[in-house]
Amino acid sequence: MKKEVWFGLTIMALVVLSAFVLLPAPSEMTNGHLGLLMLALVVVAIMLGFPTAFTLMGMGMIFAWIAYKSQNPDLAVSQTLDLMVQRAYSVMSNDVLISIPLFVFMGYLIERANLIEKLFKSMHLAMARLPGSLAVATIVTCAIFATATGIVGAVVTLMGLLALPAMLRAGYSVQLSAGAITAGGCLGILIPPSVMLIVYGATAGVSVVKLYAGAFFPGLMLATLYVLYVVIIAKIKPHMAPPMSAEDRIVPLPAFAQVVSKDVSNTVLPGLIGAIKGKRNVAVPMRELLNHLGIALLPALAVAAIMGTIYFKVTAPLPVEAVEGVVAMGGELSETSDDQEAESVSGLSEPEADGLQTPPGTAEVAKVEAAPAAEPAKAPAPAAVSAAAETPVAQGERQPAPMSFWIGLASCAVALAIFYAYFSFVRLEIFKMLLGSFFPLALMILAVLGTIVFGLATPTEAAAMGSLGGLLLAAAYRRLNYVVLRESVYLTAKTSAMVCWLFVGSSIFSAAFALLGGQEIINTWVLGMDLTPVQFMILAQVVIFLLGWPLEWTEIIVIFMPIFIPLLPHFGIDPLFFGLLVALNLQTAFLSPPVAMAAFYLKGVSPPHVTLNQIFAGMLPFMAIQVFAIVLLYIFPAIGMWLPEVLYK
Repeated sequence: MKKEVWFGLTIMALVVLSAFVLLPAPSEMTNGHLGLLMLALVVVAIMLGFPTAFTLMGMGMIFAWIAYKSQNPDLAVSQTLDLMVQRAYSVMSNDVLISIPLFVFMGYLIERANLIEKLFKSMHLAMARLPGSLAVATIVTCAIFATATGIVGAVVTLMGLLALPAMLRAGYSVQLSAGAITAGGCLGILIPPSVMLIVYGATAGVSVVKLYAGAFFPGLMLATLYVLYVVIIAKIKPHMAPPMSAEDRIVPLPAFAQVVSKDVSNTVLPGLIGAIKGKRNVAVPMRELLNHLGIALLPALAVAAIMGTIYFKVTAPLPVEAVEGVVAMGGELSETSDDQEAESVSGLSEPEADGLQTPPGTAEVAKVEAAPAAEPAKAPAPAAVSAAAETPVAQGERQPAPMSFWIGLASCAVALAIFYAYFSFVRLEIFKMLLGSFFPLALMILAVLGTIVFGLATPTEAAAMGSLGGLLLAAAYRRLNYVVLRESVYLTAKTSAMVCWLFVGSSIFSAAFALLGGQEIINTWVLGMDLTPVQFMILAQVVIFLLGWPLEWTEIIVIFMPIFIPLLPHFGIDPLFFGLLVALNLQTAFLSPPVAMAAFYLKGVSPPHVTLNQIFAGMLPFMAIQVFAIVLLYIFPAIGMWLPEVLYK
């Protein structure tokens, strides 16, 4: 018998034993206690291997019938069926869930466009000078590809086939190699566009747009912590991550680059410009020189476009409404100052009528006017304000750029100068590899996220744009054919049906749990503990962390989030911030045994000598990093909350 079955039977025995010990006697048992028993039975059934969606649905219908039967036995069956239909319809009418099949379809198309091999090779060469460069390139490639696809199993499997043999050949530790692949492959469930955030938003009633904006920096922080860990380990223990050999760093140069670097200069810009001017009569076609000069200038052109856009944004004239408001305010300041001057002379002041507040700035003007007569020079200040307010209206000129913009521009100029000073023809070839693998994915991801975060499109509309981008990428790399399209559509339909049934089962289960009074018992128990918000947050995250060991993130969100969410208002916790902590916490669900799916994905494609225990051992340090990231996010909430607060005031 499999170990998982024995484990499930052991848990079931413990649940039954706990029920006899903890639950009251049958004569004292209420429906709320039946709700708790239903919750325990669902967890045990899922651990035994029963399908999650249909387990939730079946348990929910059985216990809903029990709840209705205790009230009116004659209507119990019809009320249970009505509940099932209503909950299924509510899921079908949820507009947010439409984006899930579109994002999944985008992911399957990109997976089949065969970009990951080119991306991994170019990233490896670009990071060759870093300690542990192969593992760093693996994490970065996993993060980018997982962000574009969001399919953890596909990313871990592909990187297991591609990166694991390369790392083992280079002498890397099995544990470090396995940990880098599994941890990097799981980043797609956190970094937007993430299906997990959509599921949480639909379950908790939180804006998916705000969740995407909030999860962006925590996701980057977690990926950065992974990279820092690998670099430190490679520095401290070089035998676990040997440096890249000189032979592996060799990048073959095309014929024109060999000629120009030898006869003119090894640096790209001086070499190409000198060859174009005809120095030393370099025999290279002019068209090829101009093409590569254009490629070499792309970073400078991109920086110029970004800084130009920022300049026109920060120096744009004020809107007509804002200018009129400033003028009106200046006029009110003048009139108010005149009235207050007269009142200050007589020593009388009338109260504000109907409790209306004074306009902004009037209080300061009143203080100036109420000053002793020995300071008459302060009286004309409001008139000066009014005159200053009228100046931009008459001229209609652009605003001056702030000093921070010029500092940023100077920093970009210095960075570009350093970049081009070290931009050799070898680096130009690596840059061309990145242009063919990294930048198309990055542009598509930024386009999808940008339209969502800046409010240009809803998540569903952005997902449709991403699906179109996936089609175009697959076509550009000549991978779009009938077989790829058929497989992508089939897998998308399969995944979407699973998510839909999961939501239906979760909705029925939550309704039955509420009917039995289980939520009320949990609320009473938690509130009776008299916890502070910090203590409740720690308790909730510890429970979710422990649940991540036997359960997957989908089950934790759809079963346990409806239990935690109603308690948040009592403790004054923002559901958005709670969701970001949960999203970071649920990274452990893919890396924690015994149900660490990422480990089983990797084991299925790894060499025979790589054992499951070695993979588990390699994942544990990255689990510790995830816990550290949760602590950082809790101590510094601005990591996740700053961007939503800036964009959606």
